[in-house]
Amino acid sequence: MAHIRHEQPADAKAIFAVHQAAFATDDEARLVDALRAAGHATISLVAELDGQVVGHVLFSPVSVAGAVEMTKGVGLAPVAVLPSHQRRGIGSALIRAGLAACREEGFGYVVLLGHPEYYPRFGFRRASDVGLDNEYGADDAFMVLELMPGGLPPAGLVQYGPEFRQWERRS
Repeated sequence: MAHIRHEQPADAKAIFAVHQAAFATDDEARLVDALRAAGHATISLVAELDGQVVGHVLFSPVSVAGAVEMTKGVGLAPVAVLPSHQRRGIGSALIRAGLAACREEGFGYVVLLGHPEYYPRFGFRRASDVGLDNEYGADDAFMVLELMPGGLPPAGLVQYGPEFRQWERRS
């Protein structure tokens, strides 16, 4: 199994390559670089196998528009595994380790935009069920996980960092 560890500065090129290989465009790879450059790579983990970075997951700050939050939240995005190493549990291991790191850092909740069939295995549920909306018009695909009792934010519009908006304009 892959070894999961925190990203190191020397991993940046390998992380870019993982996202570039896993997605149809390099948008996610460039998003990771932008979040890192802005100091918004709150939790950034890599999966390493035989000395090679084969996967990556990133969590960055989110907020609820106009709300005074009692707990801090993060968004899980993106997560990627090299195509040659997919379907081996590496992505799941990265997500589980990332969620554990978020709990250890005292975050109250995690949101994500992803496959509604995949993420409930980690405890995620539809965010609209707890009054949370998103900037992307997604319903079933926008999910939340409460990391600690009372950790959910007040109802409202969840906003990701400005780095996410620069990629929206390109699509």
